[in-house]
Amino acid sequence: MDTMRDRFIATTSQLLDEDPRLALVLAEISWDGFTPAARTHPDRVINVGIREQLLIGAGAGMALTGMRPIMHTFASFLVERPFEQVKLDLGHQGVGGVLVSAGASYDWPAGGFTHMSPGDVALLNTLDGWTVHVPGHPDEAEALLRLAATGDDLVYVRLSLQSNRVGRPVDGGKFATVREGRGGVVIAVGPMLDNVLAATEGLDVTVLYATTVRPFDAAGLRRAVGATEAADVVVVEPYLAGTSTAAANDALAELPHRVLGLGVGRAELRRYGRMDEHLVAHGLDPRRLRERISGFVRR
Repeated sequence: MDTMRDRFIATTSQLLDEDPRLALVLAEISWDGFTPAARTHPDRVINVGIREQLLIGAGAGMALTGMRPIMHTFASFLVERPFEQVKLDLGHQGVGGVLVSAGASYDWPAGGFTHMSPGDVALLNTLDGWTVHVPGHPDEAEALLRLAATGDDLVYVRLSLQSNRVGRPVDGGKFATVREGRGGVVIAVGPMLDNVLAATEGLDVTVLYATTVRPFDAAGLRRAVGATEAADVVVVEPYLAGTSTAAANDALAELPHRVLGLGVGRAELRRYGRMDEHLVAHGLDPRRLRERISGFVRR
């Protein structure tokens, strides 16, 4: 199976052929994969070098002319390093664009903490008007990228080497019900779904699958909770733990409830190891997820 990043390169190259409004701005990362597209569209495939602030500024300038820019690099260099430009050049100027990241929270542990970004979604959550997609499979990444390319709004597509075994239909908004139960609701975000399904096997819980986390599907969560006297909700995210707990709390403001946010911890793990070791260390493997989920839900 190809990776989400492989699919991003293939899909964006095709979209550049189909849509003259589309432009791609890179900061060295993935440049090799886009060399053919750059030869075909030298005026719309731009590599600014290792200048991430310029990456966002150039994309915003293209958007001001009516183009639809896709800006791409590792998540830590796309959201964290040029955050002022994301806030001002895009948001403050009122222009749209698509940020597509790679690297996620710890896709390349050997790269060190400079190449890890568990806080990217939480950081974007401080800004208004962003749609945030977190696909869990290359097929979903392609569908969400195509959806993002057609709009005029601000979109972040978070790609990862972590992937579920099977891609599922996505609509860019609503949570999908994967399993139904009566003992609580577990929201699995993107590549966390397979581990959550393994962790909740035999537990009487509802599992929702989220590939779009902003806007948060409050109505979908309320439907899943149903007409209970009180609700237990667990949100399992592949980035900073607790990122979506406020959104879940707001969705259930009229109902007594408890929310547990599981994800990447704040402590920096300095022995970088492998990606699977990070999953275990942060309690996101099936065994630890089962312990934490079953210890929280009341039924």
